Amino acid sequence: MIFKNFPDDPDSYSKDMQHMVSKTIERHGINEWRAGVLTNELHGHLGIYAIIGVKMGIFALESLGVEAGDVNIISYAGVNPPVSCMNDGLQVSTSATLGHGLIKSEPTDTPQTEAIFITNDKSVRIKVNDKISDMITQEIAGAINRWGHSAEYWTYVRKVAINYWYELDRNNIFDIKNI
Repeated sequence: MIFKNFPDDPDSYSKDMQHMVSKTIERHGINEWRAGVLTNELHGHLGIYAIIGVKMGIFALESLGVEAGDVNIISYAGVNPPVSCMNDGLQVSTSATLGHGLIKSEPTDTPQTEAIFITNDKSVRIKVNDKISDMITQEIAGAINRWGHSAEYWTYVRKVAINYWYELDRNNIFDIKNI
């Protein structure tokens, strides 16, 4: 919409990101890279659940064989951080934004890393598999126990998010069910 070409030169990125630019684009594609960068700029920090939302949204589009803007989403991530941060990644990666009225997420006391994606002719329910979900939950809980929500915590979350962005393959971290 705005860029003629999306920045893929490592020198365009912060120092801790430079090492991963080219290899992440090569591994996961320019669409995931673009959505990840834009999500985290919108989100205000590089976050674990925001990255999960990006990966889930792109996985949903690929699974349904549709383009960005062609899905409605019902998210079960709720509206309170940290799990609700997944909604930012879902919006950016699918163009199913609050402004377009294409995503809904209700307040809940039990947020889930799960969403339903609806097109004109099919729907799927996608959730982060239990192994990955447990790993993220433990990672965040351990960091909060160690640092609270201090600067050290946010530095750690950024480091983990960068690692997850590169390491987690969207084709292997979700459970999908046709509905």
